[in-house]
Amino acid sequence: MMAIDIFSQMPSQLPEQYRILSSEELDERIVRAKEILGKDLVILGHHYQRDDVIQYADFRGDSLKLSRVGAEQKEAKYIIFCGVHFMAETADTLAQKEQIVILPDLKAGCSMADMADIEDVEESWEVLQDEFGDTIIPVTYVNSTAAIKAFVGRHGGTTCTSSNAREVLAWAFQQKKRILFLPDQHLGRNTAYKMGIPLEQMVIWSPGSGELEEVNCELGEVQMILWKGYCSVHQKFTPEQVYRVRERDPEMKVIVHPECSHEVVRLADCDGSTDYIIKMIAAAPAGSKWAVGTEVNLVQRLAQEHPEQHIELLSTTMCPCLTMNRIDRPHLLWTLESILDGNPINQIEVNDETIYWSKKALDRMMAVS
Repeated sequence: MMAIDIFSQMPSQLPEQYRILSSEELDERIVRAKEILGKDLVILGHHYQRDDVIQYADFRGDSLKLSRVGAEQKEAKYIIFCGVHFMAETADTLAQKEQIVILPDLKAGCSMADMADIEDVEESWEVLQDEFGDTIIPVTYVNSTAAIKAFVGRHGGTTCTSSNAREVLAWAFQQKKRILFLPDQHLGRNTAYKMGIPLEQMVIWSPGSGELEEVNCELGEVQMILWKGYCSVHQKFTPEQVYRVRERDPEMKVIVHPECSHEVVRLADCDGSTDYIIKMIAAAPAGSKWAVGTEVNLVQRLAQEHPEQHIELLSTTMCPCLTMNRIDRPHLLWTLESILDGNPINQIEVNDETIYWSKKALDRMMAVS
């Protein structure tokens, strides 16, 4: 069974009884369920999660940090991950054997992670091996499915985060001449460019056409093979938005996530991971002005937590992670009360072989960074 097959075997339709509850009833029953479950439960909330849900999180963070934290809560039998499916898979990969990982809504996926389908990756790997020989090492962003992490692990590669991507790529180039970077082309391009690799020596692999795109050098000079994937949220930020902010207020600093396009990252004052953005703003002096290019729930939360600064979304339109926003209080309550009823729903289970090779990839990353 593929790691992802479990999703098709679990109930995902929210019962009507939870849809009709008032806001007050939802809050009261969530609080009561948490109190009853006590140390048997830990709720993990990703930074992009909506406020009415993340208020119930025992821990906040990015996907990998939260997965580690969940595994460390050895008294917790149940780990509820308020995020998206690849995050819950990572949590199950790292969890203790006896821990049960639950995703409140199984339809909370990640379009970027889904752009690297395991069958497409395996087929593409064969084609690229024929073209370039044994000169490629695969590296995947942790924002990928367990199956992709396992593929990378089996082929001697590793994972990376947006915080340690540069260190990981430096290690990977010591192993092989070329890197196949999955699934987000923009993090790969932006990181490699900062390392001094010319854009001309980066190409796009399109699994749809089965061909290389944006080839601007001899194939022998290619160093980065970027999978044709992207984050739909971070692609909503444009150079025009940066120009507009600076024209309106020259004192405004622009800070963006490296999943944004190369043009946006180059125009920004600084770029970095979600954790980097949070820390930069937290350390900034009162009166600072920031236009932030990342998910809107986080930007709004930063503005609330730092009223002494002016913080706004870089885009003039809302940029929520729509799949992350599928996790709401009715789904959270449903999962909590299903545990109390002795019949947990929406459990995420990654098979043993996938866990083994995924951990290989994750362990290589940890050894590097």
